[in-house]
Amino acid sequence: MAKKAEKSKALERSYNIPLRKEFQKVPRYKKTKRAVKTVREFLLKHMKADEVKLGPELNKKLWENSIRNPPHHVKVTAVKEEIENKQIVKAELEGIKFKTITAKPKVEKEAGIAGKLKSVVQKKEEATEKLEDLAGKTEEKKKEKTAEKTETKEETKKEEKKAAAEKKEEIKTEKNKPEEKEKPKPAKAEEKKE
Repeated sequence: MAKKAEKSKALERSYNIPLRKEFQKVPRYKKTKRAVKTVREFLLKHMKADEVKLGPELNKKLWENSIRNPPHHVKVTAVKEEIENKQIVKAELEGIKFKTITAKPKVEKEAGIAGKLKSVVQKKEEATEKLEDLAGKTEEKKKEKTAEKTETKEETKKEEKKAAAEKKEEIKTEKNKPEEKEKPKPAKAEEKKE
């Protein structure tokens, strides 16, 4: 086990890679492409590896001024690892850790009209599924609202029954009471003077 642990140790080095001499040899519209190739060749030569992987930040740095104007030199940190009997160098800008980016699996599309029709049909199916989900949610909400309405209707009916019963009781009590005769109202002071 100790031997395997020693083999898996990574070799790490920093380099300042000169690019100007190499990209001056090609036309303007190929300069940054040549700079990327130069970085790969430099790391293969100096790290004695089988494969070189450039990190995303290093790639951005090389391409930041477009294809015609790459940087004249780049400071790089390279880490050499052995994976499945292959020596791989992972390079990134100095001070930044290497991040592996996995590519999304490509979905094969059928060519021509048949492929377009299938994609349109799939989109319509997805849209109908979404609408059905939304419709199911709205139906649930409607059921809840109707349940609330029925509860409130029942409550209002009970209240109306109670109010009607109270009115009946009031009417009965009024009938049982002897009726009071209306007393004549005293005449106003003005009427008396006339």
